[in-house]
Amino acid sequence: MTDLSRRRWAGLVFISVAVSLIIVDSTIVNVAIPAIVDDLGISSTEVQWVQEAYTLVFAALLLVFGSIADRVGRKRMLLIGVVIFAASSILAALSTSGGLLIAARFVQGVGGAMILPTTLSLINATFRGRERGIAFAVWGSTIGGMAAVGPLLGGWLTTAFSWHWAFGINIPLGILIFVGVMLTVAESRGTDTRRTDGVGAALSVITMAALVFGLIEGRNYGWWTTDGSIELAGVTWPWELSPVPIALAVAVLGVAAFIAWGLQRRRRGRSTLLSFDLFRIPSFRNGNIAATIVSLGEFGVILALPLWLQFVLGFDALQTGLVLLALAIGSFFASGVAGAASGKVAPVWVVRAGLIAEIIGIGGLGFVITPDVNWVLLLPFLFVYGLGVGLATAQLTGVVLADVPVAEGGQASGTQSTARQVGAALGIAVLGTILFTSTSAALTASLDDQGVPAAQRDQVVSSVVDSAGGAIAGLRQNPDTARIADAAAQAFSDGTRYATWAAAGFLMVGLAATASLGSGGAGRAQGRAAETGEDASASPAPAGLSGPTVKE
Repeated sequence: MTDLSRRRWAGLVFISVAVSLIIVDSTIVNVAIPAIVDDLGISSTEVQWVQEAYTLVFAALLLVFGSIADRVGRKRMLLIGVVIFAASSILAALSTSGGLLIAARFVQGVGGAMILPTTLSLINATFRGRERGIAFAVWGSTIGGMAAVGPLLGGWLTTAFSWHWAFGINIPLGILIFVGVMLTVAESRGTDTRRTDGVGAALSVITMAALVFGLIEGRNYGWWTTDGSIELAGVTWPWELSPVPIALAVAVLGVAAFIAWGLQRRRRGRSTLLSFDLFRIPSFRNGNIAATIVSLGEFGVILALPLWLQFVLGFDALQTGLVLLALAIGSFFASGVAGAASGKVAPVWVVRAGLIAEIIGIGGLGFVITPDVNWVLLLPFLFVYGLGVGLATAQLTGVVLADVPVAEGGQASGTQSTARQVGAALGIAVLGTILFTSTSAALTASLDDQGVPAAQRDQVVSSVVDSAGGAIAGLRQNPDTARIADAAAQAFSDGTRYATWAAAGFLMVGLAATASLGSGGAGRAQGRAAETGEDASASPAPAGLSGPTVKE
């Protein structure tokens, strides 16, 4: 093996670790959220925004930075992203309020959006043929491994030290990645010199921000009229009409403006963030709908489970990480199953089998969620759910892109990644709203049945919901409120159950959306691979990767 070859493979290691930085951060934060609630006293809405701020910015900027990286240099963009991610992790680790933590998460989203598309671009530009397939397999396996390590690492750091280290761990990792990429990764650029669609990028950010704001804040501000006095950024809301329907209207108008603007640019021969012509392909159009819905169901429920495990069952962060490890093990195990089925079973059937497993796992989990459940009963359902996630996500991209022309594979791949991120953002917003709204309704009804005075009832409900369940422990410690604590634990369990069933419902819709994808994707992919001389197992190039140039 030559020095150049060794350098390329060493570079792949650091590129994969860069992606792991994003995955580890997400899984660590999920486990650390209850400790953050206890320490900072953040509300349930802020809990959603701690999760949502990162995903929202990440989804909105993914295509933008992928396109810019093709022009300014992918290695350069990756390094900038790592620096931003590590610097914002310092801000997150030192946060003393929910507002500062949410702001740090917004900045982390910017760094993450720079990292992910450039890692794919660099792999695509550096490797060819069979080597590219091996490189993408290494890249994907690293993500799977880190998904398993993340909850354990987060639980250990939070329990043994504090939640601050859940973010602080990103700093040494960032330094390692920066030095490694500098020494081993070659710079590369694309050949498309057209200017990035700045207006389209702005419209996508506005649309996503308005949509997620409306979904998260509806239960606080009122879905149509204001629910009491409202302050936004220190300014009192002057109208009876809630800002929520206004935000949702802005989202609808934003979508329409984004499409109209993109079609106009396409007619003028200019670049667009999304290739609208691709949506004329049924498998691509319906596949992206399926990917969005599947991501909505998969990622949204991750918000509820760590909160329920710690605030209702009384687990610490490390114990929570150990329980959730069953999900990660199932997902990691699925990679072997998918590999064994490769070439024998059409990818779309692997996707469907994965979705069915997800529905069984997450739906069954809802049936066993109670305030006094034995945690052992959770493990088989989490494993099956994780197995389904691994099967579905491993093959869905290839199925969606099966009918896409080879020359347009890059932009199609970027579009499909964005669809997944949009689904993840909506999942946290929608299922988080279901969790807290149903918890509030169930607890209100239970306290009414106990004859609790209205003023005390409203105070208890507000404290439990606003603390995302964190107030339950305090209620348990006081003998006078022990019955109220039991009612709160039951209500929060009910809310978690409804969130899991809603996730299962979304996954069923996603399964139905795969009906139009057909089953011939594997054959078509292999045929095109033979024509182009590429490895069929290699992922399509991300946006703007046709004809890359590599600089040593």
